[in-house]
Amino acid sequence: MYYSRMLIPTIRETPQEAEAVSHKLMLKAGLIRRLASGVYIFLPLGYKALRNIEKIIREEMDKKGALELLMSALIPKELLEQSGRWEVFGPEMFRLKDRSERELCLGPTHEESFIITARNEIRSVKNLPLTLYQIQTKFRDEPRPGHGIIRSREFLMKDAYSFDKDESGLDKSYNDMHDAYCNIFARCGLDVVIAYGAGSEEFMVLNDIGEDKVVTCTVCDYAANPEKAEAVTHNTASSDTLLNKELLHTPNIKTIDDLCSFMGCSSVNFAKTLILVADGEPVMAVIRGDHELSLKKLAGLLKCNELSLAENHLVEKLTGAAVGFASPVGMKCKVVLDNQLRNMTNFVTGANKTDYHYINVNLKDFTSYSFGDIRAVCENDVCPKCGGGIRISSAVEVGHIFKSGDKYSKALDCVYTDEFGDKKPMIMGCYGIGLDRTLAAVIEQHNDEKGIVWPMEVAPYKVYILPTLISDPVIFDMAVKMHDELVAMGIDVILDDRNERAGVKFNDADLLGIPLRVTVGRNAKDGMVELKKRNEEQAALVTYSRALQSITENVREYTA
Repeated sequence: MYYSRMLIPTIRETPQEAEAVSHKLMLKAGLIRRLASGVYIFLPLGYKALRNIEKIIREEMDKKGALELLMSALIPKELLEQSGRWEVFGPEMFRLKDRSERELCLGPTHEESFIITARNEIRSVKNLPLTLYQIQTKFRDEPRPGHGIIRSREFLMKDAYSFDKDESGLDKSYNDMHDAYCNIFARCGLDVVIAYGAGSEEFMVLNDIGEDKVVTCTVCDYAANPEKAEAVTHNTASSDTLLNKELLHTPNIKTIDDLCSFMGCSSVNFAKTLILVADGEPVMAVIRGDHELSLKKLAGLLKCNELSLAENHLVEKLTGAAVGFASPVGMKCKVVLDNQLRNMTNFVTGANKTDYHYINVNLKDFTSYSFGDIRAVCENDVCPKCGGGIRISSAVEVGHIFKSGDKYSKALDCVYTDEFGDKKPMIMGCYGIGLDRTLAAVIEQHNDEKGIVWPMEVAPYKVYILPTLISDPVIFDMAVKMHDELVAMGIDVILDDRNERAGVKFNDADLLGIPLRVTVGRNAKDGMVELKKRNEEQAALVTYSRALQSITENVREYTA
């Protein structure tokens, strides 16, 4: 393709609206343009790179026997009502009505559509296992879209769903998708961290702009979501002698920090009580004063569908005190203690009495309770796998796979008939990749001070041919000849035929980040060209034929 016939509107100045490196470079290199807040146009170069990611995904999904289809972006209200998610999505879901006043939405996700398809088309165990996928636009009215295409209101996603007859079948489907995802991100040139959870894996790219967090070990390969990472308990007993609890007057002191100042001690000596509502029932969660509650861990432990902090009036009704003085002492509602409290003695809690706390509280003072890992890990924790230190880093989630079991299939009556004629719910797995995010993450990891440095398989074009002087027939004819020969071999090439200074062309070549650059200059009369890899500093002066051979070898290595 000749540069003069392409739409590559590069800009020199860094756009003020852009903060993320990927956003800056995609605007400067003419890959995208902003249409509205969180809404972007993919220009030809950016769309070609996006299609290359699509190609990689399709190849790896097809290798695992997954079948591609295409769902409608419009989803009727009644379908999401069956799964109970019409209201759950809240304001992030784009809702609309047709001319007959029927309510629909623009799909934020497509579990229901896939399940209805499986329910209607799969009758027998003979049709299982089955994995279906699509690559399609999703819509979410993000309250704070940002960082370009990393968090936008319209984005391309590959979503897949496996249907199996039992848990062992799901394990096989899940492992197949794990392998496919590892291959996809490796081929995209991404260094990902896999955050493991219970029947869940999040594929994360470490980056300061990421809105997600990931826990990693400084010694071993352990990684997990902070709200799912196992919290190791420490021995924080203040004494082997259990004292009797005492009531302490603490006027107008409601927070841990205020209490620490008032008593002149550390927050590790306090037990912080939070009151929540789990599927309509109150529950007390108790953690050490310097820790934070993990709602996800607690919800998993309680096996509840909905979990939220209780409103003030409920807290006051349950404890008989103002907010800030709650305690599990004497309470008969469900009480869950974090595992760390197993090792605490003579600690401080609220007293269920306004302006009072208990000191020297011990487990013997609680009526009934259960233990669980319900706190989020923090920087001074240790790795549960090897005991090494941990760090909590910002990250961008590019992929997620998880086992949903029969959660959705039961809700939507998605069943099959087994060998004995009995109806059983299909066992499901869900698998997603954000293509826009993946593209941005590639640029976040592959760039330098001059511009993008594309990995070969994602690069929109593989070769950039740069004739230094198009008015010189020897130079230009050699550049055209190389262009035509490479195109004939099926290799994507840009020939920079612009009547511009060589310096302008070199700058644009570096900004666009095409993996291989061939400079045709004064040595053309001797049958020589300069060949340079974008990720290397030095160019090599080689013969025309050697350049062709080296280009084909480099391209075929990644695209064969």
